[in-house]
Amino acid sequence: MYRWCTDEVEPHDRFDYWREVRSKGLFGVTAELERERRADFYGEFSLRQLGGGGLVELKASHYTVERSTSDIANAPGDSICVYQQLGSGGWFGGMRGSDFAIANGSFATSHTDLPYRTTPLGAGGFHLRILKIPVSALPTQDKRVRELTPRTFDDPTLAPLLGACFADLGEGAAGGNDGAADATSLVQALGHLALIERGIVRPGSRLGQAALRTARLSQARRLIAGHLQNPDLAPTMVADLLAVSVRHLHMLFEAAEKSFSQTVTDERLKQSRRLMREAPERLIADIATSCGFESLATYYRVFNAAYGMAPGDFRAQGAERHSPLP
Repeated sequence: MYRWCTDEVEPHDRFDYWREVRSKGLFGVTAELERERRADFYGEFSLRQLGGGGLVELKASHYTVERSTSDIANAPGDSICVYQQLGSGGWFGGMRGSDFAIANGSFATSHTDLPYRTTPLGAGGFHLRILKIPVSALPTQDKRVRELTPRTFDDPTLAPLLGACFADLGEGAAGGNDGAADATSLVQALGHLALIERGIVRPGSRLGQAALRTARLSQARRLIAGHLQNPDLAPTMVADLLAVSVRHLHMLFEAAEKSFSQTVTDERLKQSRRLMREAPERLIADIATSCGFESLATYYRVFNAAYGMAPGDFRAQGAERHSPLP
């Protein structure tokens, strides 16, 4: 991951550097800000290349961005962008069609090589994630992909799916040996969900179904993680929250590394380990209950089967590693 912020530049040079090196050189856009406001400018971003796409998270104080025809000619991208608005909202305009605002928590999509202007709506400035996916990395080569002017997602059923995929990418949830494959499936899912929204990919097509499966599995896992304390956490509950049948939910996990029940147990164990590290004074029985285990005996049995030791021994090992040397 590459990170950068304006603290690395002298205050009087920060906006000029952001405009010429970061905005124009890296993102291919023109940044503008009134001269009297430049001394207080702040900006930071991270960039990760993963799964065939580039994920940017950007925070910056208020300024105006334009992707002009000359910017496009100098730095063509031929990619689709999926935006997740995390700040106070933004305005888009200057392209074919009507202007629009994107609210906090909302999503939008566009093709990189169409002109637009954007600026934050609130005083807090920009805060958004942008996933850029080269058109060449998408299985569909429909010419309409290159005609995607910026527009918000109108289908409310897609928002939680998009949010789950973005969260998994942003948090690095797809780790381990299968991390690269998981990142690729998440990037493809986000791209094809965007194309479903714009009517280019049909939900019932092979690409559409694959995107929906990936996104629903991502959301199901996050729903599990968010309801660990509930001892009644069960497939029926998660299926209802996902608005799918229990059979469909189990089919999602059949293609995954772990079943639904294995995922629940694994998440509860990982949560209990985190709590033992973060709160060494907390009773193990209280931790077991807070993680949704039906009894202390069940917790000890499952923990020992997974890690080959009792919870108390795990806690003692952690205390020994962090104790000062004699």
